[in-house]
This record gives sequence, structure tokens and C-alpha cells, in this order.
Amino acid sequence: MSRSSRTPARIRARVRATVAAALLAPLAACSSSAPPGAPVAEVTPSPDDRPVTVSVTPAGQRIRAGEPVRVTVSGGSLTSVTVTDAEGRRLAGKTAADGRSWVSDRTSAPGTAYEVTAATRSVGGTAGSARAGFTTAKADKVNKVDWRPGAATTVGVAQLISLVFDHPVRNRAEVEKQLKVTTSDGTEGSWGWIRDWSGRDRVDWRPRTYWKPGTEVRLNAELNGTESGPDGGWFVRDYTTSFTVGDQQIVEVDLDRHRLSLVRDGRTVRRIPVSGGTPGGDKRSWRGTAVLMAKEGTINMNSETVGLADAYDKMVDHSMRLTWSGMYAHAAPWNARHLGRANRSSGCIGMSDADAAWFYGQVRPGDPFEITGEDTKGVVAPGNGFGAWNVPWTEWQGMSALR
Repeated sequence: MSRSSRTPARIRARVRATVAAALLAPLAACSSSAPPGAPVAEVTPSPDDRPVTVSVTPAGQRIRAGEPVRVTVSGGSLTSVTVTDAEGRRLAGKTAADGRSWVSDRTSAPGTAYEVTAATRSVGGTAGSARAGFTTAKADKVNKVDWRPGAATTVGVAQLISLVFDHPVRNRAEVEKQLKVTTSDGTEGSWGWIRDWSGRDRVDWRPRTYWKPGTEVRLNAELNGTESGPDGGWFVRDYTTSFTVGDQQIVEVDLDRHRLSLVRDGRTVRRIPVSGGTPGGDKRSWRGTAVLMAKEGTINMNSETVGLADAYDKMVDHSMRLTWSGMYAHAAPWNARHLGRANRSSGCIGMSDADAAWFYGQVRPGDPFEITGEDTKGVVAPGNGFGAWNVPWTEWQGMSALR
């Protein structure tokens, strides 16, 4: 049966201090009963020196995780506090200005054993030490994260930081507080909570405008010990990723003129004749800003997987994914007579084999595709790939749980 206690563990740190219970062993100056490995100092206390009492919360075994560790002292002050788990990882924290209390910056994680060591000084100046331990209960349910982009990558100027959660996240503000983005140039940006195309909860971080080339970005998602809320479970690990922003490349797609232009650092490198989605129905393309999600090479495309019955089932070369709903840029030699003339695809942006091979070698994930056209299905939604760029900046800021 699980035991839980929030009652502080109190330990006296003084000369000839008695040994406390197994999990709360004091390390007192001149104490012959201190546990093995405890520091022992030969000191002569002043006659009026009062004992120091140290209290630690939480206390006990298999207690509920998610609370900060608190250490308080009476009859003296704290000179240092160290909290470590069984693997030697530390919980950082801060001591109050009066030296009477210490609180960890982060909360305790599920299924973890912690040891707390506090160094003290009495009113009369005697140094002492106290030690306590507690364990947390394992998580009944674990929430995991799928994140993009991967570490040590070079991305395009429209790349978002995106986290998709296995289970619902109701404590969104608490989760968002643990997500720290640092950039080499102080880029302004904001988190926004959305529903992923898969139906799962998701949070994306986007800059106010496209990234500046050369920006170095790092995400520290310090989620271990954070609870998702009802039906979501606990996070039991941290996540980190870092990436660098490459050259500014913008792909301008004009569906009305049936052409694609690759613009690099403000200069048009090449124009390519294309054919977009067939007007007037479900085969139309999306418009707005889509972001190149991945270069997938040669893949099988089956219309039944995107709700277009049995319109096609073929291997397609130089495939570049733009949305989760199935819009790609790719080679479309079977549509050669329409390239540059008419939109007759099933929603993708098709081009010749030669143009697709060249274009595939030029672009990178994170490059924006700015798509315009009269007859489209609408604007790419935030959760359908990386469509956050289609949300006005002030509206996007309002999608943060901390606003």
C-alpha cells in the first residue's frame, strides 16, 4: 500500500545530536552516532548555543510527485542545500535572504529517490549538517512528446518548434512555463496551443517574423515532474533540441500563373512551370504559407489515404511534404501537358522530372512556400503541418496559455 506524507521531517543538527529515523539521519558536529561517510567537525560550542532544527518537505516514502522540495531551519541559518536523486542529478534551488529557508526551482519527479543534505550554522556560530531522504510514487500514466525539429540540424527561415503530446494537456500554463527557448540574437516569439492534424494536443513556438539566417536556437523542455492534468499523466523526462537557421529561401507559388519561383536572399534563382490542384472540388490545393516539413524522396502516393477514392496509386519521385493532409511538391511527368498551363493535379504542386530533381536539391525543411491562387480549398491550418504563419501575430500570441 502506498504511504504518503507532507509532514516536514525535522532534524536537529547540534553537538552530540541523536540519530533520527533511517530516512532522516542527522549529521551533527562532534556526533559519534553520525552515519558512515558523514562529515565530522571538532568544535567547541558556546555555552548559550541553541540547537539547530532542520525541516524538510516532502517527507516519507512513495509520496505524490510534483511538489518543490522545501528546507527550513530554526535556531540558525542554512549555509548550503544539496538535493540529488539516485543518479546524482541535482535539483537546483534558492536560499531566502534571511537564510532560514530554501526551495527547489523544479518539482520532484515520479518514481525517484531523493537525498537532501543541508549545511547549517547556529546562532552561536557552530557549523552542522543534516540529511534527509524521501521517495516519490511512480507515475500511473506517462505523457510522451514528439518534437520538431531534430537536434543539430540546419533549417529554413520558417521552421517552427513543435511539440505534439501523446495524451491531453490540461495544465497548459504549467507545461508552458517549463518550455524555454533561447536564441543567439534575442528573436521575439511566442508559444501557441493548437490541435494537431492527428487530433492530439500540440504547442508550437514561432518567431514574430521569419528567422534571420544564422540564428542559433535551443529548446530546453524541462518537463520531468510536471503533471499534464486529467487523463494526461506525468512527464518523466526532459527534452532538448538545438538547430541553426540557414539561408533565407522563400518559394513563391502562383497557382493562377502556374509557376513556382525560388527566391534566395531576395533574388529569384529560378522559375519553374507547375500544375496545382484541379479547380472546383476536393482536388484543389491549399493557399497561404505552408512550410516544407520533410524531403521524402520516392514514395507511394495513394489517393484513398487522403479521401480522394481511387484517383491514383503510384510511386512519385522527389516528394517534398507540405501538409499532413497530403499536399506535396513533387515530380509529375504524367501531367507534362499541363505544367505551366493549367491546374490539373489532385492537390499537389507538380513539375517536370528535371525541375523537381534540381529543386529538391536546393530546398531544406523549414523553407516557406507562399502559395497564392483564386480557386483553392482555403488557407493551411496551424495544425496541418506548420501553418501557424497564417495566423496574425497578435492572435497567435493570444493562443499562449500564459497570456
